[in-house]
Amino acid sequence: MRTPDSATATHCPYCALQCGMNLRPEPGGASVVVEERADFPVNRGALCGKGRTAPAVLSSRVRLTEPLVRTHATGRLEPATWEEALDAVAEGLARTGRAHGPDAVGVFGGGGLTNEKAYALGKFARVALRTSQIDYNGRFCMSSAAAAHQRAFGLDRGLPFPLEDIPRTGCVVLVGSNPAETMPPALRYLTELKANGGTLIVVDPRRTRTAELADLHLAPRPGTDLALALGLLHLVVAEGRTDEEFIAGRTTGWAQARAAAMAHWPELVERITGVPVPRLREAVALFCAPSSAMVLTARGPEQQSKGTDTVGAWINLCLATGRAGRPLSGYGCLTGQGNGQGGREHGQKADQLPGYRKLADPAARAHVAEVWGVDPDGLPAPGRSAYELLDALGTEVKALLLMGSNPVVSAPRAAHVEDRIRSLDFLAVADVVLSETAALADVVLPVAQWAEETGTTTNLEGRVLLRRRALTPPPGVRTDLDVLHGLAGRLGIEKGFPTDPEEVFEELRRASAGGPADYSGISYARIEAEQGVFWPCPDDSHAGTPRLFLDRFATDDGRARFAPVSHRDSAEVPDAEYPVWLTTGRVVSQYQSGAQTRRVDELNAAAPGPFVEIHPRLATRIGAVEGTPLAVVSRRGRAVAPARVTDSIRADTVFMPFHWPDEGRANTLTNPALDPVSRMPEFKVCAVRVEPA
Repeated sequence: MRTPDSATATHCPYCALQCGMNLRPEPGGASVVVEERADFPVNRGALCGKGRTAPAVLSSRVRLTEPLVRTHATGRLEPATWEEALDAVAEGLARTGRAHGPDAVGVFGGGGLTNEKAYALGKFARVALRTSQIDYNGRFCMSSAAAAHQRAFGLDRGLPFPLEDIPRTGCVVLVGSNPAETMPPALRYLTELKANGGTLIVVDPRRTRTAELADLHLAPRPGTDLALALGLLHLVVAEGRTDEEFIAGRTTGWAQARAAAMAHWPELVERITGVPVPRLREAVALFCAPSSAMVLTARGPEQQSKGTDTVGAWINLCLATGRAGRPLSGYGCLTGQGNGQGGREHGQKADQLPGYRKLADPAARAHVAEVWGVDPDGLPAPGRSAYELLDALGTEVKALLLMGSNPVVSAPRAAHVEDRIRSLDFLAVADVVLSETAALADVVLPVAQWAEETGTTTNLEGRVLLRRRALTPPPGVRTDLDVLHGLAGRLGIEKGFPTDPEEVFEELRRASAGGPADYSGISYARIEAEQGVFWPCPDDSHAGTPRLFLDRFATDDGRARFAPVSHRDSAEVPDAEYPVWLTTGRVVSQYQSGAQTRRVDELNAAAPGPFVEIHPRLATRIGAVEGTPLAVVSRRGRAVAPARVTDSIRADTVFMPFHWPDEGRANTLTNPALDPVSRMPEFKVCAVRVEPA
């Protein structure tokens, strides 16, 4: 037990690094100060500006501190008691279910929810609401990488090795990732790689701050990462750089994948990607020269309508060269959201049950149903994916409970999604702040933040971590677990939704036991004592699994599977009317939809608003100069933001960050075309025209 004036060891609420930090109460105990926590191995004390300023959102000046209910008399959100608010939510959800059936009620979660909350939300949807219509914004994060991981290795964990292995490998190929902006404390792993004599290849259509560190920067046209990976594999084969012993002993499907790659000869790949053949050959030489190497992808190649195949092609490159299932080698995905890994493991994804079990698997249904004390035949079937769920709002899904997400800003084709949300019969939102989505709700429930509640998260390495409560939530604020408990009781479920997070985690352990993401050997005490525990960890005596696949892959036969993939165009390519590529991403001082970071003065001073990054040649052609308001127009809408003229981007491409709402909302423009496997929307590439506003 800590004394009131002692510091609490915890973790940052933002990205998937889950950096360690200490929170020390300020005099009076109303807020906390962030202090360095040098003992945590992931960030070793380093924090970005978002982490340092995270307590600013605890202020009652910027957050919700009482429930709000939209009144018929005024049409406005007005303060209400918790009993009134929970009664209204329960009645709104139940009324819709009675009138239209359980699948007319939807649930939308978030990749920032703790494991306990993600688990409870999935259980609530399937047991209390009996609806199949649940998904979460993590579908927009790394679902393509997850699908490719599953297909190739039989198991999805973002990184199959700890971050500490990165500086010790010989070469890293970083595809569509800019950690200098998205997770700055991770940049030290790349600088240490170079200091140790390793090489860094960055694939990005922009010369980002990360790309400036690279030994080789490849700048392909947006949407052509698949062709690039296939072209590199073609050269690996043509130059005799394959690892035939590894291929024969530990993989299947090479003949088909090899044939597909050989159809992508270097000159063709240069025409598709814009990357010169000599650069392709240089990349292969750098990747194959050392005895170990890694490929790390992020949203660039994944947020495409062919993202699963694109990641599969990069995995093929690793397998063909023996850079997988061996020390200091492999493919990994740099997860984005704070609990993007754990958030998809425990049941808030449309097709999954806790422990990363498949909802369509009878054995998985039977195991989880026994833990929950319900009939497995009563569990619903898999439902719609995230965008498909949002697209169905107001028509087939008429009421929605939303926790920890802001799709009015973050969803593709956002103006359409906003219209769908407005057409709902009933919307309830649980959030820390009055986000753009919460402002449209019938009921808004103010919930606690990371510093005010205890719970676990799972970082990008698969390391399960414990956030300890450092503050008591202000009066009028409850936790998400309290919300689900109160709603379940009103819906006739008196047991099974405890408010104590450790009690929820103990049930999660049982539900995950024997599943792919087995947490049954992990406890709060172990996490705290061991600086986190890597899953799978099937029993109390198991040490956890920092490194996967060293002996065998998680497939039935223990072999990795090549993916026989071929390049295809993006769902939308430039034409005479929309002649320019648009790609989107993040900036260092804002996070996701900006719902929280846009309320922090220091972060807003560094990144006050949206912009359009444009090459000088394109700027000259349309008559734009630095700061000129530019209209970016796609088939889905129009966004306006000032020009930022730079030669660090391709001349055929513009870039917009997606953190802002209203006129500068980048996701007004983006294309919801879905990957056929992962159901990931094509955020990263669409066709636009750019003109002075």
